Amino acid sequence: MAFNMVASHAKWPQKNDAIFGLAAKAKDAIDKYGKDKVINSTLGTLVDDDGNIICLDSVYTELKSLPNADIAAYAQVAGQADFLEAVQDACFREYRPKAYIKAVATPGGTGAVRHAIWNYTNPGDSILVCDWFWAPYVTISEEFGRTVTNYEFFNEKGEFNISSFKENFENLLKKQKRLVTVLNTPANNPTGYSLSDEEWDEVLDIARENAKDSENRIIFLVDAAYIDYAGIGSERRKFFTKFSDLPENIFVIIAYSMSKGYTMYGLRSGAAIGISSKEELVNEFYYTCMHANRANWSNGTRGAMSVMTNIAKDTAKKKAFEDEVNKYKVMLRKRADAFVEEAKKCGLEILPYRDGFFVSIPCDNAKAASDELIKENLFVVALKKGLRFAVCAVSEDKCRIAPAKIKKVLDDLK
Repeated sequence: MAFNMVASHAKWPQKNDAIFGLAAKAKDAIDKYGKDKVINSTLGTLVDDDGNIICLDSVYTELKSLPNADIAAYAQVAGQADFLEAVQDACFREYRPKAYIKAVATPGGTGAVRHAIWNYTNPGDSILVCDWFWAPYVTISEEFGRTVTNYEFFNEKGEFNISSFKENFENLLKKQKRLVTVLNTPANNPTGYSLSDEEWDEVLDIARENAKDSENRIIFLVDAAYIDYAGIGSERRKFFTKFSDLPENIFVIIAYSMSKGYTMYGLRSGAAIGISSKEELVNEFYYTCMHANRANWSNGTRGAMSVMTNIAKDTAKKKAFEDEVNKYKVMLRKRADAFVEEAKKCGLEILPYRDGFFVSIPCDNAKAASDELIKENLFVVALKKGLRFAVCAVSEDKCRIAPAKIKKVLDDLK
């Protein structure tokens, strides 16, 4: 019998993160063959055409101008008060729901995901996630003794599969009487799909119908990590108003991240934002999450909070920031359009793309395809159901080259 020191609940397979491992291989290939000869579609970070990570000047100029004490000092456990106001404005803009709302600072959107799963499910519960999903949803759930149930994200027409969603939603709710449902939208990772306003109506109609049972507790976790690079202007935020006047046993948590919109990937800042028609439930949310903050990471990154707050308060700084974001949104859209166009030309099947950092290619042999593509110096992430191509990290020219290369490898593997 194996000799272990860690407790049984903390014993996990000894393996490294697959995506970061693949990124390391891509870096080695770049060092060996040169940037021009390698397509590095691994990490979900905005990268310029020369392969350098994009860091918004408006953000880092503000960060470097902060007094040392504003960077070094502890933040409040729940987050600085002015940040908690600023982050709500940044998230909702003109589409703030008519509801009671409170926010708590978290280390990126991941902290908000953690709080939703731990605080709103019971041991042994299953959370509901579509079958094209960000892997840490499972990692976090397993850490806490929860499981994940998947519904089919797309139907045969390439539309949001409301039937599969409804079936799995109601089955789990009937069994558990409480359910956390994760909706990673807009700009889903890994597909780039965003639920339309009409699809949101269908989802919420199902929730309202099931909320008629007063014993049910329905929690939506909206992972909006990529919202700042979705759509034109604020159009992808319109759905927030649909969270107005919901039944009191439907609670909404937004996972908002500064990683993408502010290119602050490593500074780990974001917020969990609770929305309810009942004030005492958002107060409960606030103090529950504040307790969880203290129990896990104590408090957040004060310097990052100050950056958001200072930009929000200054009209010129805010305009400079928004102009930069819009510039890179256009760049991202051009890259995605190039990939989608070339995929159509060469007959490469891709999942429906609407916004964001990634495009996904369904296939049965993703790991084998990824391994073969490495031989072509094209690095693309293998998922359970296909491949993830990060248009955020690849120049427009290379986005035009990649689909045909992927198509040929997939055809050769058949």
